[in-house]
Amino acid sequence: MKDISSNAVRIGDLDLRFLVDETQGSGDLVMFEFTVPPQARVPAPHFHRDVDEAVYGLEGTLTVTLDGERRELRSGDVIFIPRGSVHHHENLHGTTARALVVLTPGSIGRRYFEEIAAAVNVPGKPDLAQVKEIMLRHGLIPT
Repeated sequence: MKDISSNAVRIGDLDLRFLVDETQGSGDLVMFEFTVPPQARVPAPHFHRDVDEAVYGLEGTLTVTLDGERRELRSGDVIFIPRGSVHHHENLHGTTARALVVLTPGSIGRRYFEEIAAAVNVPGKPDLAQVKEIMLRHGLIPT
């Protein structure tokens, strides 16, 4: 069994623990546990040019806005986000939310999140132009 504790990426208050990353298998799938504390800063609304996303609720309540419709994702719920759909994740509740996220193909992988972490986890405010450049290079289009 793989030690997943060494596969964590922290972006601000968000934790991502990679269970499968783009370096494994054919690279067609990325899967991670996504932990979002209450009121944590989250990525801006965006869409994926070439990647579908499935989000499965594990704990707490994650609010997902998909194409303008706000949905509450609780334990056992799933939301499918097809490529091209504008979406945004946030935790508007008082307890930590955890979800399992699957991206396919795996072109938005651990490397992307590590680059974003390096750009965001800085003293003061992050350089939003740099964040946008990283997003665009990996096929995420901010809206």
